[in-house]
Amino acid sequence: MSNFSDERRIELEEKANDIRESIIEMLVEAGSGHTAGPLGMADVFTVLYFHTLKHNPKKPDWDERDRVVLSNGHICPVLYSTMAHSGYFPVKELKTLRKFGSRLQGHPHRDFLPYVETSSGPLGSGLSQAIGMALADRMDSKDGERRIYCFLGDGELDEGQNWEAMMLAGKNKLHNLVAIVDRNNIQIDGFTEDVMPLESLSDKWRAFNWHVIEVDGHNMEEIADAFEAAKSIYEKPTVIIAHTIPGKGVKEFERDYRWHGKPPSKEEGQMAMNELRTLGGRIKSEHE
Repeated sequence: MSNFSDERRIELEEKANDIRESIIEMLVEAGSGHTAGPLGMADVFTVLYFHTLKHNPKKPDWDERDRVVLSNGHICPVLYSTMAHSGYFPVKELKTLRKFGSRLQGHPHRDFLPYVETSSGPLGSGLSQAIGMALADRMDSKDGERRIYCFLGDGELDEGQNWEAMMLAGKNKLHNLVAIVDRNNIQIDGFTEDVMPLESLSDKWRAFNWHVIEVDGHNMEEIADAFEAAKSIYEKPTVIIAHTIPGKGVKEFERDYRWHGKPPSKEEGQMAMNELRTLGGRIKSEHE
């Protein structure tokens, strides 16, 4: 498995905290956008982009790269922040989020930002797009060369198209496909189990012939181990159900569904930055 050293874990935790700080800064500057999901998924994105993913920020069109599909496009601040910190584009560009003429739209738009694989916005369509990529790689005999990673929100699973796509992927045993579900238990109208109960979520994915891995979405080693374990599954696609805390890192935002779809004010943003910087200081102290 990953065999993390403490030093490696701390490096990733520091990077995730930097990504969270950038998320707050860009949301405050934009005055609109989603807060809870991006903060909650920062650890998963950090492990993927800085530990697992086969990619080259200096050559984003590298043909052998793994593919990343963000189906739940509203959490794009975490995608943009992670890509910027990876070197795809300058970190300072993050402050153009949602501004007129910006490459960083409120949902990823491939025509504006060619570093992203797909345009997203309508929930429920990303898994079908990822399946298309996985099938194309199989037809081209490349399904052993790269992986397709597709991010989904748990509230997004209310969309029926996901279940049709899950059936198709299971039928075709797309072992090169990895879905990652942000299981944060909230959506814009409230808690998922009140709006449309999903449990037992893992059993439902298994029934559609998927290999299921459940992880603590804030444990760097568990996340890395899950991505690594998915590479050893050859008879079916894999779904990683990442149990996350929405708004992670800012106590005032955590587990409050009202932060699903709103940004912090300048005052709230300053409070959040102070908390994240304090956390960053504690993480750095582990190095000493």
